[in-house]
Amino acid sequence: MEIKGEKAKVESPTKYIKNALNTQVLVRLKDGSQFVGKLINYDSVMNLILVESKEVDQNGNPQVNLGKVLIRGSNIIFVKVG
Repeated sequence: MEIKGEKAKVESPTKYIKNALNTQVLVRLKDGSQFVGKLINYDSVMNLILVESKEVDQNGNPQVNLGKVLIRGSNIIFVKVG
């Protein structure tokens, strides 16, 4: 990707996820569901483990407290840190 003659540096997804360890993340899945929790681990295919997790609605309001969950990387659309 170029922006005004400069090459934009794209951060690798796993590096981004590594920097997000032990922080609060929002994860949206292909089916539209969203989860908020503390990211404690991940692997090379972006399977994520969250603790203190909650399923939230589209406005970010908690719907279900889930605790510790594993989210399969192939179902993830995006991860938002913070």
